Amino acid sequence: MDRPDPDELLNKIQRDEEKQQRGRLKIFFGASAGVGKTYAMLQAGHRRREEGIDTVVGIVETHGRKETLALLDGLDVIPLATQQYRDRQLSEFDLDGALSRKPQLILVDELAHSNVQGSRHLKRWQDVYELLDAGIDVYTTVNVQHLESLNDIIGQITGIRVWETVPDRVFDLADEVTLVDLPAEELLDRLRDGKVYLPKQAENAVRNFFRKGNLIALRELALRRTADRVDAQMREYRADQSISRIWQARERIIACIGPGPESATLVRSAARLAASLKADWLAVYVETPKLQRLPDIWRKRTLDALKLASELGAETVTLDGSNAAATLVAYARMRNVSKLVAGASSAPGWLRFLDQPVADALVEYARDIDVTLIGVQAINKPGEKRESVPMFGTTREAASRPSAYFIVGAIGAAITGLASVLSQRIDLTNLAMLYLLGVVFAAVRLGRGPGVVLSFLSVATFDFFFVPPHLSFAVSDTQYLLTFGVMLLTSLTISQLTSNLRRQAGVASLRERRTSAMYAMTRELGGALMTEQIIEIGTRHVGEIFNAKVAVLLPDSAEKVRQKVDDPNPQVTLDAGNLDIDIAQWVYDQQKPAGRGTDTLPASHALYLPLKAPMRTRGVLALITGRAGELEIPEQQRMIDTFASQIALALERVHYVEIAQDALVNMESERMRNSLLSAISHDLRTPLTSIVGFASVLEEQQRTAHATTEKSTELVHAIHEEALRMSGLVTNLLDMARLQAGSIRLNRQWSMLEEVVGAALAVCRRTLGGHTVKVSIPVDLPLIQLDVVLMERLLANLFENTAKYTPQGSLLSIVAAAEQDAGERYVRVCIEDNGPGVPPGIQQTLFDKFTRGEKESAKPGVGLGLAICRAIVEAHGGKIGADNREDGDGRVIGARFWFTLPANEAPVFDTLPDEPTDERDISKDAGST
Repeated sequence: MDRPDPDELLNKIQRDEEKQQRGRLKIFFGASAGVGKTYAMLQAGHRRREEGIDTVVGIVETHGRKETLALLDGLDVIPLATQQYRDRQLSEFDLDGALSRKPQLILVDELAHSNVQGSRHLKRWQDVYELLDAGIDVYTTVNVQHLESLNDIIGQITGIRVWETVPDRVFDLADEVTLVDLPAEELLDRLRDGKVYLPKQAENAVRNFFRKGNLIALRELALRRTADRVDAQMREYRADQSISRIWQARERIIACIGPGPESATLVRSAARLAASLKADWLAVYVETPKLQRLPDIWRKRTLDALKLASELGAETVTLDGSNAAATLVAYARMRNVSKLVAGASSAPGWLRFLDQPVADALVEYARDIDVTLIGVQAINKPGEKRESVPMFGTTREAASRPSAYFIVGAIGAAITGLASVLSQRIDLTNLAMLYLLGVVFAAVRLGRGPGVVLSFLSVATFDFFFVPPHLSFAVSDTQYLLTFGVMLLTSLTISQLTSNLRRQAGVASLRERRTSAMYAMTRELGGALMTEQIIEIGTRHVGEIFNAKVAVLLPDSAEKVRQKVDDPNPQVTLDAGNLDIDIAQWVYDQQKPAGRGTDTLPASHALYLPLKAPMRTRGVLALITGRAGELEIPEQQRMIDTFASQIALALERVHYVEIAQDALVNMESERMRNSLLSAISHDLRTPLTSIVGFASVLEEQQRTAHATTEKSTELVHAIHEEALRMSGLVTNLLDMARLQAGSIRLNRQWSMLEEVVGAALAVCRRTLGGHTVKVSIPVDLPLIQLDVVLMERLLANLFENTAKYTPQGSLLSIVAAAEQDAGERYVRVCIEDNGPGVPPGIQQTLFDKFTRGEKESAKPGVGLGLAICRAIVEAHGGKIGADNREDGDGRVIGARFWFTLPANEAPVFDTLPDEPTDERDISKDAGST
């Protein structure tokens, strides 16, 4: 057992502390109803009660079973809460009662149950989580068909889809799961005996859900799901205890994929072994620095082997590491793998000594894991020539430029010149260091090939110019032969190591650039709000990273993919002439890649990838790269798949944002429609009924000729009043609709505010009957550029609103003043009254549509007048608001509505209006102004 990691140990302590504060969850798990989950839970509750644990029953569904009902005796039962649902009283688990009772243990049956609409939580498992957070232990029950991940599979098996589900994380995070199992035959016997359902229900259940084949399949799924959970617990325990040795409690196999031609046969052998052992298996490829320099044909073999493994049901994994065997064994221990399957090495003994094969290294590293080696004869086809992966220096890398070798010659000449100058001052052995320095420089800057060439060139020039006899390759002292050998070996080693470091640094830099590119694209996609932006971002990044022409094809309303005409990235956009829409449509329909580098239509010039999101496929990504085989490299394939996934997620996010916006607009439209219908059904029907009634009375009086002229005049006046009221209501509705649609254009003219106020008061003569109106407008108030008709409408609405909510005889004051703030001049108009004031809490919403000062009031109106006022003022560039007037003691003495209008520089007139009004009082009684 290794020493635990301090950070992991700290995390474990913190998790244990959190668990101690929460309650413990125990699930009684079964394959179907009737296996005895509730019965077992109640029995466990009785045992805990006998142990002195405060145990209560929250809710138990007995389904009429006498044995289950009998187990409730002796246990405290929390009364159920009643919920109103569609004119029915339904009983539900009383969560608040359980929290206030706060027992040590509570029994809550049927974890997947959906609560009645109006409950605190939608699902019962959410109630259970709140109990756990309160420190209460919970026993509960659930069937395998209620697990979310297995719901669709069980629906296909049984033909019945269960809609009440529990997230798998709830099941996985349970502290204990007890499997309540019953053979299919015994469960059917219980069902026929009426121990599961009532006889009539049992008969239907046997014909539909409770068929023997269904029960056997459900039982297997329940057993497997329980075993998976136990396996996960074992791995968690091993990780917490830092146990590195393998516990072969369950067979799990890793197929060690390499770039050799035997990989496909190795995959098939591992698949057959896994099938015979009924074990999970993984196909793992470790990409070492040496393998990164492989030719394209070797890399394609690796990709094909991984694809084959995925098709045969394996989980494919690609790892990075400098030592393939050590990386494989470490990963195997992490996944608790019991067997490793690798290809046996057939390299000669001397070659195995210089470079240990992966198979031999696995046997050395994996002392506690079974290693199965597949022989070469079993791998190769008859008559096929055996190929081996190139080792150490023979592996091909990108060829150095020819100019690099001329530079190497120049470096050698320069070092030789410098050494000739220093040869009289330092020893020959020290001169060799200069050549080694040149080899390091050449390997770092020019590559492995130039470094090796310079190694041999350095030894030759050192011998020719500095070792006696000079200017000759003859050696007078044999000790220099050792010097030459050590110098050559050192140079070659330095060249090899330096080149490897150079390549590893290049690979790390490439991965960093890929990660940065992925981060940049993800960040930009996260801020995209429209589909066009996602297409622009996706095509730009994919085109730049892969040096490719890219196109994103999206489906139309008929589910036919097409390319957008107005593409935002013409420099990286794939022309429509290079696209095959039929292939793209197939990819969209089948949700599988096709085109170049795939097994489907590989002769196509473009690669087509489905943009698969969690809910559905959102489109197709098509691209043509300028370099042949670029997208067939495994890491490039993973990269482009990741890019496609990010684009698909962004498209799905924007799609649902648009759906949410449409839903919000529809909700607002529906609310407005309902309000309008309510207004039409009430506020329009009332005056219409009055008009019809008055007209009928007037017609009857005129027919009988018994009515006096005075009585007829009153009826005509009443008809006129109701018609005016209905006309005003319809006018408000039409004005709000026009303002909302933005179809009104202001007809601004330079006007005097006093004239506009006077015109509005004249219009409201009837409405303001019985009110005292006081107007105070300064003589020097500047002219205002405004739409006179709309401004009269604004003032009339404010006057009518004041008259509606203030008693008869109250005072209405209209005050205007010119003010200046931050260099901006404006006119402020206040309409004040001495009524009850603005109700508290609605000052911010008073000017919204369909907002009334008094809810459920008998006063006529639909709450559009003030909304129209705000729209008119904002159209003029002003502001509007409302507040309460208070006296010195803070008591409300009335309401104040105010609005401001910009006061721009008015034109100069030759004459001014005569007899300006400073202040005037307008007193109104019932019929005069």
